Amino acid sequence: MKCSEICCAIEREYSPEYACEWDNVGLLAGRRDKEVKRILLALDATDETVQTAVEQEADMLITHHPMLFSAIKRVTDEDMNGRRLLALIRHDISYYAMHTNYDTRGMADLAARMMDLQECTVLEEVKDGEGIGRVGVLPERMTLRACAEKVKEAYGIPNVKIFGDLNKEVYSAAICPGAGKSTMKEVLRFGCDVYITGDIDHHTGIDAVDQGLCIIDAGHYGIEHIFMEDVKAYLEKTLSGVRISCVPVRHPFAVI
Repeated sequence: MKCSEICCAIEREYSPEYACEWDNVGLLAGRRDKEVKRILLALDATDETVQTAVEQEADMLITHHPMLFSAIKRVTDEDMNGRRLLALIRHDISYYAMHTNYDTRGMADLAARMMDLQECTVLEEVKDGEGIGRVGVLPERMTLRACAEKVKEAYGIPNVKIFGDLNKEVYSAAICPGAGKSTMKEVLRFGCDVYITGDIDHHTGIDAVDQGLCIIDAGHYGIEHIFMEDVKAYLEKTLSGVRISCVPVRHPFAVI
């Protein structure tokens, strides 16, 4: 299949119109007329991911987070993203990013289902009633400690960071995979008992607790790695004659 056909297949389900205004999604490098027989999926276009794409002779790399968020004035081997782009272009690998359009059209519902969240509504609207994150209720009342264990089990996470009393009972919940600080006001407005997200700093966490909100910080990668297998399943159902693989799930840090 042509790269352009794959882009169209992605955008039928995850239209760029559902991306946030500040985002940068779509085909970011490469040829639309490239014949694609093998796709590699990853959360980030790290050096290791790009090298894997080269070694596997992938024709297309698709990531969740865009390598490029803003305009660049030069592409050289003197900086990190320049080296990555040069490697992709040198090996004729087309590069596509599907970020907040996937958050809106896929990630939010999937993450909520994996936590068995019920009676869900959108946390922050992006377009046409769809948006980032979900708010709902847990399948039963449970302690914050039990909820944290459920998060670890649901997403295969080795550890989480918790703000709040571990013995406090929680029921209403919000979930926003990735960095959740920007939607904190919406979570507080909904009056949730617990917020499941990532990248929460010390002061944001303790301030939330003082306002009655517990937080389970699963890390930015901790929940969002579900992107890979979900998009792989969609593409395998949608495309023909294309081999699709994912980089292994590998959490970027450990707590010891």
